[in-house]
Amino acid sequence: MRKLFIILLTLVLFFSFSEAKPKKEELPKRYKEWLEEEVVYIIGPREREVFLQLETDRDRDLFIEAFWRHRDPTPGTPENEFKQEHYRRINYVNHFFGRTTPKAGWRTDRGRMYIILGEPQDLQRYEGKTQTYPTEVWFYQGKTSQGLPPGFNLVFFQEGGTGEYRLYSPVKDGPQALMTSYYGDPVNYLAAYEYLNELEPDLAQVSLSLIPGEGSAIFGRPSLSSDLLIQKVETTPQRLLEERYAQKFLEYKDIVEVEYSSNYIDCDSLIKVAKEPTGVYFVHYSVEPEKLSVSEYQGSYSTTLKLNGTVTNTEGTIIHQFENTISLNLDQDQIKDVSHRPLSLRDMFPLIPGNYKISILVKNEVSKEFTSVERNITIPADDDALQMTSLTLGFQLAVKPGEEGLRPFKFGTSQVYFQSNRVFTKTDNLILAFQVHGLDPSLRTKGELRFTFFKMGEEFRSLTRTFDQYPELPNITETFSLADFMPAHYRVQVSLVADNQEVLTDSEEFDITHSEAIARPWIHTKQLPPPQDNVYTYLIGSQLFNSGRIPEAKVHLEEAFNRQPDSLPYAINLARLYLSLDEYMKIESVLAPFLERTEDPSYELLFIMGRTYQKLGKLDKAIEVFDRAVDSYGLNINLLNALGDCYFQLGKPEEALVVWEKSLEINPNQPQVQKNVEALKEKK
Repeated sequence: MRKLFIILLTLVLFFSFSEAKPKKEELPKRYKEWLEEEVVYIIGPREREVFLQLETDRDRDLFIEAFWRHRDPTPGTPENEFKQEHYRRINYVNHFFGRTTPKAGWRTDRGRMYIILGEPQDLQRYEGKTQTYPTEVWFYQGKTSQGLPPGFNLVFFQEGGTGEYRLYSPVKDGPQALMTSYYGDPVNYLAAYEYLNELEPDLAQVSLSLIPGEGSAIFGRPSLSSDLLIQKVETTPQRLLEERYAQKFLEYKDIVEVEYSSNYIDCDSLIKVAKEPTGVYFVHYSVEPEKLSVSEYQGSYSTTLKLNGTVTNTEGTIIHQFENTISLNLDQDQIKDVSHRPLSLRDMFPLIPGNYKISILVKNEVSKEFTSVERNITIPADDDALQMTSLTLGFQLAVKPGEEGLRPFKFGTSQVYFQSNRVFTKTDNLILAFQVHGLDPSLRTKGELRFTFFKMGEEFRSLTRTFDQYPELPNITETFSLADFMPAHYRVQVSLVADNQEVLTDSEEFDITHSEAIARPWIHTKQLPPPQDNVYTYLIGSQLFNSGRIPEAKVHLEEAFNRQPDSLPYAINLARLYLSLDEYMKIESVLAPFLERTEDPSYELLFIMGRTYQKLGKLDKAIEVFDRAVDSYGLNINLLNALGDCYFQLGKPEEALVVWEKSLEINPNQPQVQKNVEALKEKK
């Protein structure tokens, strides 16, 4: 499963779905009706685009499930109240609004607005009048959470007195469109309003403005804000929707299990790069899911999170992969605390120089929800070059001298505590943490760091520091009080300046909130071995091998194995490298001890040793090892084909024929094996 996951992840993340052309006309009827009739007024443009790119009914069904789940106001209950109300509205408009027109009710203006807004709080009808056309005035209130006015009207009228009720626009139609016998100046809205006011004063009040109290009648001009209101109403479902889940569905539908695919949740994240004194760069990451779902049993709460990550280069080759299982068990006091605070998953890993895409997938096994992070990063190649790492913004700093191990987002002895969304209060301090590498003596003496704050794009504050004020170079931390920072959007820029010339610069944005307090994250992390530990030699060697840098990889993997010769993972990776170099004698010396003392050897250990014995001409040993692999892991074409080769080399064609034929039963599309079988049959 792990190999399958890696293959699928590589294919999905590096295939540009934007090249897929939507083929609406090819949709099966039931999906076309769903898209163009049932949800046409509430689906967002990105959702629509994603749906049109799906190629199977399975994916379409899963997307539709995700579509409704994403709108469910009470996801913890069996009913989806939004979905139920939506279809009630469709049934209502089809029953009542399609009577006077050949159109289906949902296609009419009244039907569209009813589906979007629901039942009006008040409805006034003007019917049976000789001097005004049949008109309805719908009044809504309590929609401010949707970005609409506290109260507003929508007007529908039968143009010419027949057919469907059309949505009225004060600007495009004007009061004259509501009257049957107005013969005044068609562009004199004030005269038309005054005439209508004599006939129907209440209707006249909404003819120039749909927003009560706007006062347009005083000036005799129709309200432009009324047309803006109509546009805002029609786009309400899209404006209130976070469509990112649709993109994630498209990217991960073939990776995560079916029960997860419709349950994407958003997250905040942070990925930064910093260099340790050993010269190795480490990637620090934080993932903060928007919610944490747990199961409850007898007063205790638990969940299991599965984290999988891959690092791929620009060619799509997987350079590094990692996985972690996080089991959380909480009591009642802890769950009360956690329920009001986000969970932040933090870790770090070494990475060789290059340009990469990092992809992190987090699955909650209790709720079957998933979230993900994708980011492009660069690890500098020139260790001696002048460099500034990107800024990390925190709200608290803790100095931990004497701690030998590594921790994510720790710069020297300073541990930075942060929230990935970079939101602060006026009572917070702002911590800036970063590194400057490659400083020559001249820059150390003459260079300065300039800290500049911009508020809403305008320079707000500036401060300059010299490098002798930072005793832990290349690690730099600076603390700023936010007491006189008013709530707003800010950008902080750090520049290395020498001789009044800007040499390096980096910036980061943040917000100051009106809130007096923020629920800070509950952090799940662990202390890692110190940077000199052998595990990092092994990881760097494995990454070099995956990158095709074999000579460098050999140095690191041999060093890691020689320092820890009892480690099977170290031995396996070194054997893989020797296999690529056809150094089979070295493979035997590395892996044979593990094969002898391991009761339940892994498939990879057995297969590599079988191949090694085969290449060394020790065919009986090879067959013994391959048979052991078959007994433990079952038949597959690789094992069968290797066994057939061994039997054939030993001069046992009948045995070779049996296993090769078995291989063809599993996969007939093997031209070389088929050729071998036919040749043996001809010799019988």
